[in-house]
Amino acid sequence: MRAFTYERPNDLDGALQGIAKPGAKFLAGGTNLLDLMKVEVEAPQHLVDVSRLPLSNIADEPGGGLRIGATVTNSDLAGDRKVRERYPLLSQALLNGASGQLRNQATTAGNLLQRTRCFYFYDTSMPCNKRVPGSGCAALRGFNRIHAVLGASDACIAVHPSDMAVAMAALDAEVEVRSAKGTRRLKLADLYRLPGNTPHQETTLAPGELITAVILPVPPAGRQIYRKVRDRASYAFALVSVAALIGIENGKVKAARIALGGVAPKPWRALEAEKLMIGNAASPDLYGAAGEATINGAHGHGHNDFKIPLAARTVARALGDAAAQNKG
Repeated sequence: MRAFTYERPNDLDGALQGIAKPGAKFLAGGTNLLDLMKVEVEAPQHLVDVSRLPLSNIADEPGGGLRIGATVTNSDLAGDRKVRERYPLLSQALLNGASGQLRNQATTAGNLLQRTRCFYFYDTSMPCNKRVPGSGCAALRGFNRIHAVLGASDACIAVHPSDMAVAMAALDAEVEVRSAKGTRRLKLADLYRLPGNTPHQETTLAPGELITAVILPVPPAGRQIYRKVRDRASYAFALVSVAALIGIENGKVKAARIALGGVAPKPWRALEAEKLMIGNAASPDLYGAAGEATINGAHGHGHNDFKIPLAARTVARALGDAAAQNKG
């Protein structure tokens, strides 16, 4: 590990001053950044520890919804009564991620901003456009079983690893961001960039910006569910995951939300599939059609071809399971 300096500011203004120093990075739970520093994928010159800032509250929003502070731990968020009752798919997604020890340390903002777990990104002996722009993508012709089938490019086929982000995408979350210029909000969907020709530019955050909170709107009426397909039952990243919400009235679908993980460089919102469902009779055939609509444009790279039919089936199964709860 290379030498670096460290500070732990007491307030947001101090944190924003610290991040203006050359080579500075924010540090919260450290469950991703410190690992990357150990293998020299990340080499910050200065760390600004924001873990003690007053950003660890979960509070009701005026008019409904929920405000989640950036440093709320994954364990606290998953176990919060308001989250479990009003946003159960978020709680389910968090409990499906990592291990209990990591959830105790990992933070809300850090989870959203964690970097890919692509083998070649972590291996500094291999070319990786995300790590070294212009060096190439070793995964394209390498072992790409865990890689993207939607939204990727010839420059990068890595996937975003977060379970929580998938649930928040389905819930139409917004992100609050603070900088020396003030505060702004953006949709979670607008936080992430697709790789295109610049996979090293992963988010739309400007230099010096700090996520301070995530805001969840009131969810539409209906049942929520999170399904994760992985190689083992715990402590494994998703091959395919699905966050689904479905509201049924008089036998017809009145509300539908579908987001996928493990298949794209960012949480993948299946807007076409959602539109297909609204107003139609709830049935297994409709859920299957939504699953097929989800994978329109999907493209495998050999080892990960299986993800395409798996994604369609997982969407159909999640919708069916959620619909069955509507009848309960």
